[in-house]
Amino acid sequence: MTIAVAPTLALAADDDDMAFFEKKIRPVLVEKCYSCHSADAKTLRGGLLVDSRDALLAGGDSGPAVVPKKPDDSLLIQALKHDGFEMPPTGKLSSETIADFERWVAIGAPDPRLAKPAENKRTIDIAAGKKYWSFRPIERRKPPRVRDSKWAFGSIDRYLLSALEAKKLKPNADASRSAWLRRVTYDLIGLPPTPEEMDAFLASFPPSLDPSISPSAAGDRGTERDGGQDPYAAVVDRLLASPHFGERWGRHWLDVARFAESSGGGRSMVFDEAWRYRDYVIAAYNADKPFNRFVMEQLAGDLLPYSSPQERADNLVATAYLVLGAINYEEQDKQMLEMDVIDEQLDTMGRGMLGMTLGCARCHDHKFDPIPTSDYYAMAGILHSTKVLTHSNVSHWIERPLPMSDDLKTASEAHAKKVKALEKEIAAAEKLVKSLKPEGSMPAGPLAAEKLPGIVIDDSRARVVGAWRKSTSVGNYVGDGYLTDEGQGKGTKTVTFQPEFKKAGMYEVRVAYSAHANRAKAVPVAILHADGEFSGTIDERETPPIEERFVSLGKFRFDDTNQWFVLVSNEGTTGDVTIDCVQFLPVDEGTPAAGESPEAKVAAVSRNPKRRAADEATKNLAALQKELKKLQAAAPYVPAAMSVDEGEKIEDCPIAIRGNVHHPGPVVPRGVLQVASVGPLPEMPSDRSGRLELAEWVASPENPLTARVYANRVWHWLFGSGIVRTVDNFGTTGELPSHPELLDYLAARLIDSGWSTKALVREVVLSHAYRLSAEENRAATAADPDNRLLARMPRRRLDAESLRDTMLVVAGRMNWSFGGPTKGETKGDRSKPETPTEYSHVFTDVRRSVYTPAFRNRTMELFEAFDFADANTVAGRRNVSTVAPQALFLLNSPLVMDLARDAARLALAEAELSDGQRLDLAFRRTLGRSPSASERQTIAAALGEGWNQSLDERQARWERVFQALFGCIDFRYLE
Repeated sequence: MTIAVAPTLALAADDDDMAFFEKKIRPVLVEKCYSCHSADAKTLRGGLLVDSRDALLAGGDSGPAVVPKKPDDSLLIQALKHDGFEMPPTGKLSSETIADFERWVAIGAPDPRLAKPAENKRTIDIAAGKKYWSFRPIERRKPPRVRDSKWAFGSIDRYLLSALEAKKLKPNADASRSAWLRRVTYDLIGLPPTPEEMDAFLASFPPSLDPSISPSAAGDRGTERDGGQDPYAAVVDRLLASPHFGERWGRHWLDVARFAESSGGGRSMVFDEAWRYRDYVIAAYNADKPFNRFVMEQLAGDLLPYSSPQERADNLVATAYLVLGAINYEEQDKQMLEMDVIDEQLDTMGRGMLGMTLGCARCHDHKFDPIPTSDYYAMAGILHSTKVLTHSNVSHWIERPLPMSDDLKTASEAHAKKVKALEKEIAAAEKLVKSLKPEGSMPAGPLAAEKLPGIVIDDSRARVVGAWRKSTSVGNYVGDGYLTDEGQGKGTKTVTFQPEFKKAGMYEVRVAYSAHANRAKAVPVAILHADGEFSGTIDERETPPIEERFVSLGKFRFDDTNQWFVLVSNEGTTGDVTIDCVQFLPVDEGTPAAGESPEAKVAAVSRNPKRRAADEATKNLAALQKELKKLQAAAPYVPAAMSVDEGEKIEDCPIAIRGNVHHPGPVVPRGVLQVASVGPLPEMPSDRSGRLELAEWVASPENPLTARVYANRVWHWLFGSGIVRTVDNFGTTGELPSHPELLDYLAARLIDSGWSTKALVREVVLSHAYRLSAEENRAATAADPDNRLLARMPRRRLDAESLRDTMLVVAGRMNWSFGGPTKGETKGDRSKPETPTEYSHVFTDVRRSVYTPAFRNRTMELFEAFDFADANTVAGRRNVSTVAPQALFLLNSPLVMDLARDAARLALAEAELSDGQRLDLAFRRTLGRSPSASERQTIAAALGEGWNQSLDERQARWERVFQALFGCIDFRYLE
């Protein structure tokens, strides 16, 4: 990276000028600036040094601080004047001092100080950075030779055994077959093996071998059967083919993709269509979609070619990966909001796909890794040229329509045709209303009451009962605003308008209110008039038909006794009630016949013909608008996906000085990480964002990071710890790999297999290392306390989803349906999928836990207790805590108690079983093993004799048995 630096000017200052510097300038710099901007500063701010002339001329992150003889162009002078920058931050200097600095710069900035010889700025050496292990090309080596070659089933085992033998350590004996089956079943599908699967697996070995004996004790290598498939491989292949594989492994990726169904901060908004991305990920894992293709679809699926509507739909849905972040859509600084979204996208892609903390380079060159700020903004330019948001007061993510079936397309086109015709009719009606509008009609916006004809009583002159709040949110109000009950205190609030009539006669009563979708649809209004009482309601969701301010309640007779009133209340309403003012317009009366009713009097009123025509046109327009709203509500549901699109403007991005988008620096051409690139950098097109090129670079087999990071994730998901334990950080602040050659082997195998996740998983779980027991190995523990060399299988706690899913299965409550919208309250039209609301959602769904709503502000209690992934960030490695509240939760949670009750009912329903058989089945379903002799004895004593117990007592005792099984440590942990 080349930085242009202003050349040092030869000193040609006379003694007076130098004396001026020493007297007026140096003391201020020392006192006010050196603490943050000198070589001796504890923390250098803004990359700027002011303790030498060369440093001032070179400047900091924002460019040269001083331009000799040009005070107006010198950032130092601007900062002292608090023009853009504000220095010193403790307060503005006096005008005299600032004038001294201006004079000093104007005379050429004379300064005798020389820079210290030490280098003040850290420079990034990309070529040197490429020598770090994670940036080197993936190497394909021959596996090492080992002394105990019979122990190794394949290359994975040779790499591991070689490291153990180098430390003179031996691996553990193998786990029991039942322990291995439970382990691999949870790891591959997240569910317990059924008793039938356990029996079939144990029966698949030769009868000469006792299934209860440890495989190692019997010399088992998994190949005892003559002429048949390896029983271990048969189990693995069955599990890989299960549709539950995608549910388990898709959940792993959802952690990495920080998947959530709400936006989090600010006004948390529900992502109604996020479930499509979840289902896409699950389907991708079930289909064993090549991981490089999986990556490309998520970064640039909308730009990829497709051969079918389904492929197009998948490609669009995949790009929700870029949209699902925790974002405050209420941010009013839209430029900053867009940069925050880009930063979140880069951080997610960086840590999730590349194992790099890219976000650290937003404000300055990365402090630890060879990532200059220019590389960050090179990639930011690609995403800056991508459309992600639509802006209004509260911004919104983009949703793009998905391909439709022929029937839906026909229905949608027919509906659109009706809407277009009605909109054309409304446009004509609006034109007519405008042409008939009488002279002197009201202008839009706030209006003074005295400018309206008739008698006008504003809310400020009304008698108010209850806590109404003044508002000016909606602009067409009279006076200084309108009143709102804020949807609270229903039945306790009224507003009474009492006019003074100087002349008796007929008056049209008009009420002004503020319309909105959240308003009440039946606001009670009562009128006391000379001929009796009137009561009615106003639908405040509808725009007022008269001048978009008033609705007419009719014509009524009033006299000058001034006892008459109009009363508005909020009784029985749902939604906000608003009230602005009431207008009484005098109406010329005809001569009614004797005894004529008030209604007849109203009908007899003569009106101005133009006014009558205008009112009729206005009513017709309101009816058409109401019809349009009804038609739009009945629109066929057109499926849509959270997605992105190419930006309207393709352009490179300027570096934001100190990360502040309002302080732009030099523009950086779009590009990728230099340190992780092999060969020429990809060229960015001038007419497209470059997102496709970015995706191709990330998914390239030449990229040294992507395959390594993903292979390491697969290992982490199977062993509970990665070869690189900091699975989201392959930089210099992350941990070094315990077996770097093995990691390269796995990455190469991933690439060579066509980026197949299932092939890699199969090879790992069929290794001998995966078959080891989790029992303590004292010699290995002494030499390798963290078990980095894997002399034994790590003992692992089940995650929250596996715990819940197992209890549902044991209780017979599991709903095995796949995919679809997240279950919750219905929003909007019932023809649309049901969607949850974050705060009111009740977690009652009994499908697999991967389908449980993943909100950012609310988490199912069980998930919270057992370390569910933090959806606000990439969570390649979940926290795994072991704390007392977890055991207490399993013993006291109403959910666990209910499931224990259902499990007991299910067990007792099998009437042909004895209690001993029933107990054995309960253990095998819950713990994956039979009870020990002592466990049988203890539980039998607790159960008592069934023949002398009531049905309720037997049920209660079996409930306690299942609750004890759910609460025991063997249930929570994998051996």
